[in-house]
Amino acid sequence: MKYFHQSVLTSEVIEFLKVKPAKLYIDATLGASGHTQEILKRGGRVLAIDRDPESTKYVAALHLKNLQIVNNNFSHIDNLAVEFGFTKVSGILFDLGVSTSQLEDSRRGFSFTRNGPLDMRMDPNLAVTAADIVNNFEKRRLSEIFQNFGNERLSRRLADAIFSARQVKKIESTDELARIIREVYQRKINITRGPHAKRGVRNIDPATKVFQALRIVVNSELLNLEEALPQTEKLLEKGGRLVIVSFHSLEDAIVKRFFKDSKSLKVLTKLPIGPTKEEIEKNRRSRSAKLRVAEKM
Repeated sequence: MKYFHQSVLTSEVIEFLKVKPAKLYIDATLGASGHTQEILKRGGRVLAIDRDPESTKYVAALHLKNLQIVNNNFSHIDNLAVEFGFTKVSGILFDLGVSTSQLEDSRRGFSFTRNGPLDMRMDPNLAVTAADIVNNFEKRRLSEIFQNFGNERLSRRLADAIFSARQVKKIESTDELARIIREVYQRKINITRGPHAKRGVRNIDPATKVFQALRIVVNSELLNLEEALPQTEKLLEKGGRLVIVSFHSLEDAIVKRFFKDSKSLKVLTKLPIGPTKEEIEKNRRSRSAKLRVAEKM
C-alpha cells in the first residue's frame, strides 16, 4: 500500500523547533515523516516513533540518514529515548492527527466515508477493535463513550439504536455503523421540524463524533498522551522546545493543562496557533489543527 500524508503546520513547527545541525530531536508521531524530513534537511538527528507498523515500514524504505525509527507507542518515550541515546534533546514533536493513509485505507476502518471492517486500531496488535466495543459494550457505557470522547449530544439515542441493531445482526462495517447514526439524526430532524420540513445543510457528517470517540477509546489516545507528556520534561535540554499539534478539544485541553501545571516549562504560545487560509485551502484536514509550544527553562 502506498503510504501518504500531508503534514500540517510544517513551517510553524520547524520555526518553533529552531533546528540546529547535529542536535537531537524526537518526533513522537512519525507518520509519513513530513516533519521529520524537514528536521533532517536542517541537519538535525531524529528519533522517530510511531505505533503504526505501516508508517515505520514506509519511512524505513526511504533510507533517510541520521534517522532512528522505532515502531512503538509514544507513551514509552522515556525508555525509548534512553535505549537509543536521545536522553538530552533540543526538541520533541507530537502531531496527534490521524494520517491520511489511515483514513483512506478502507481496511483500517477509521473513516465513515470508506466502507470496511470496523477496526480503527493504529497498532494492529491491540486486542480490542471498534467492532468489539460497538457489539459488546452495554448501552450505558456506549452512551458515555459517545458523550465523553465525542461530545455527542444524541449519545443515548445512538446507544439505543446501536443496541437494537446488534440484536438483529452484528455491526461489522463502517457503513453499517454510519447508517445507524445517520438514521437516528434523520428521525430527530423529522420529529423536530415535521416530515415536510426542508432539510438543513449540515457542515459535518452525523457519524463524525461517534467515529472520533470510538477511535480515541480503541487506541487509548488521551491516556497515552497524559502518560507521555510528563516524560518529555526531563528529556529536553535547557532551551529545548516541546511542540504539540492537536486536532480536537480533548487533546488540546490535556496539552494546555500540562503546560500550565509544569514547573520546568515556559509557554511560548499564549493562544494556540492555527493554519493559514492558504494551508486550509490546500489541505482541508488542517483546519482543526492547534499548535502549542513550550520551552525548557
